[in-house]
Amino acid sequence: MFKKMTLAAACIGLIACQQAPQKEVVSDVASNPLLQPFAGSYNGVPAFDAMNVADLAPALRYGMQQTLGDVDAIVANPAPATFDNTILAMEKIGKALDRVYPYYGIWLSNMSTPEIRKIAGELAPELSAFSSNITANKGLFDRVAVVYAQRDSLNAEQRRLVELTYQNFISAGAQLNETQKARYAAINQRLAEVRTQFANNVLADEEGYVTFFDENQLSGLPDSYIKSAAAAATARGQEGRYAVTNTRSSMDPFLRYSDERELRQVVWNNYYNRGDNGDDKDNNALIVETLKLRHERSQLLGYNNFAEWQLADRMAKTPDRAMDLMMKVWPAAIARVDEEVADMQALADAHGDNITIAPWDYRYYAEKVRLAKYDLDSNEVKNYLQLDKLREAMFYVAGRLFNFNFTPVEEGSVPVFHQDVKVWRVTDKTSGELVGLWYLDPFARQGKRSGAWATSYRSYNQIEPNQTVLSSNNSNFIKAGEGEPVLVSWDDAETFFHEFGHALHSLSSKVTYPTLNGGVRDYTEFQSQLLERWLLTDEVINNYLTHVDTGESIPAELVAKINNAATFNEGFKTTEYLASAIIDMKLHTMDPEGLDPDAFERDTLKAIGMPGELVMRHRTPHFSHIFSGESYAAGYYGYIWAEVLTSDAAEAFAEAPGGFYDEEVAKRLVDYLFSVRNALDPAEAYRKFRGRDAKVEALMRDRGFL
Repeated sequence: MFKKMTLAAACIGLIACQQAPQKEVVSDVASNPLLQPFAGSYNGVPAFDAMNVADLAPALRYGMQQTLGDVDAIVANPAPATFDNTILAMEKIGKALDRVYPYYGIWLSNMSTPEIRKIAGELAPELSAFSSNITANKGLFDRVAVVYAQRDSLNAEQRRLVELTYQNFISAGAQLNETQKARYAAINQRLAEVRTQFANNVLADEEGYVTFFDENQLSGLPDSYIKSAAAAATARGQEGRYAVTNTRSSMDPFLRYSDERELRQVVWNNYYNRGDNGDDKDNNALIVETLKLRHERSQLLGYNNFAEWQLADRMAKTPDRAMDLMMKVWPAAIARVDEEVADMQALADAHGDNITIAPWDYRYYAEKVRLAKYDLDSNEVKNYLQLDKLREAMFYVAGRLFNFNFTPVEEGSVPVFHQDVKVWRVTDKTSGELVGLWYLDPFARQGKRSGAWATSYRSYNQIEPNQTVLSSNNSNFIKAGEGEPVLVSWDDAETFFHEFGHALHSLSSKVTYPTLNGGVRDYTEFQSQLLERWLLTDEVINNYLTHVDTGESIPAELVAKINNAATFNEGFKTTEYLASAIIDMKLHTMDPEGLDPDAFERDTLKAIGMPGELVMRHRTPHFSHIFSGESYAAGYYGYIWAEVLTSDAAEAFAEAPGGFYDEEVAKRLVDYLFSVRNALDPAEAYRKFRGRDAKVEALMRDRGFL
């Protein structure tokens, strides 16, 4: 049951507590393709080719109505509450919603339009209120509480499920009085609306601020970028010109290579001012409202602030522990930035550039320092990073570690929502048994949110037959010219592996119950961060990092340069990330009354010594991780918390006889860190893998801070 609410949260936010508005619901299920059981091969797949926006709202409303009816049946059961008739029964409800959510997620993230954004805004409070009808149902909670009191008689996985279910009810206000529940409901419904508007505003600024430039402004840009920028301009009706779209994958390489400083500043401002332009898409007022509502709701539940409530069931447990980790790393990070800026300024002075390093210069001069210090040209490396070959490399790693085999399905045999989407069949290499499908949507386009992410259209469980996994990865690589291979940066290659780690986490699941496919936020990034380490293994380097023109493997001397420069620019990367994580935590541990988000961001960063030559990775007005949803709110620190585990686990492989492909360590990886998902407490799972807790020193070694 909580699996369903998690899916809803991914679309519109957390839980509210009042009766859903009575809207027209679809009366004839047969007329709505979004409600149909997945059909066809591979135990059924979503009918992405039959998607029609007009079907969305009726399908979701029918699904909510059906689910609430299922809840009523559980509550009305006259038999005493047991695991089977209450907890297991809850795991089986909401089949219609399970089928609709994949379509809704695609429309929101991959194929957004003004029409979809309007519908999402209307549905947000309804979905929030729907969830409240479950968590605020006293009869249901009373039955859950009975099973919770008897949990010691259950097996370990059942006990974990009962404990998570009970705690989710408590966190959602199940023990509040009726007046408090009414206020809790109002808060969550408004939060659902605000989250949707925040996300829409960011996407509007990403679509609305495109920088066009001309042939006389191409200096410094590599050919691959020029071709993709020409294609982007042509797609926007500006044939013969070039375009930088307002996404990281387009902005980052432009700032890294373009010799046009004034144009770099324009591109930088467009990107970092998303949601902060003082117009009708400005997010500052929404930020204040969000923080006030979260603060009030947390106090209703007996917590001092939102961060305390959010971290209560995470590995960090308290805001102080999360902040303590960040502040252990922060001084070393900003000290490294000072060194990096000094190197860049010296190089600029030596070239007679007559400038002082500004944020729109950082990537540009860092690239020149990289070349001067390590003789490492990122564009030279990029020639060995072909998107298709990187995908093959990921399949190879999955085969060695997980025993998975990936085979492309015949085109047209599995419905897709866009022609760019490709699908692979995933099987066990030994038995040939079907594991699931993997969908890849790799390219940027209008209506697709920026960044990279993974999602599942169906997750594995053992209580329903034929629950093969339907997993997907989504990126925003820039398409190359017609017939040209797509080349990506080293950072983008790492991100590609990272998101594939999330997909493998889903594909390897062996849990019994649907809810246990969830995760703890400051732990779930660990598995995907760890997979990045296989990009630099010899097997990948020698077989998949091949030159785009010659087909030759990346030479050993270039690999040596990459390794020598492994911690280069680490000050920038760590500082821009930590600045966002620290601001996130401080925003959610304060009383937001009278808050000016821009001033708070500026003053807080100044107080902790933020270097002026760079900014937060995600400035507050477009910090979608924490304001377009809640799973990362007061939780953006989770990446570095998980990185401690990642660095420590990577050392376990490095120390093993077989290195990163050691069979014994790989088996522990799959058994304790991937396949169990949330069926085992994360701290216990890690100890089973490593034999001890992780040590922060491994992280400091990785980043060159020791």
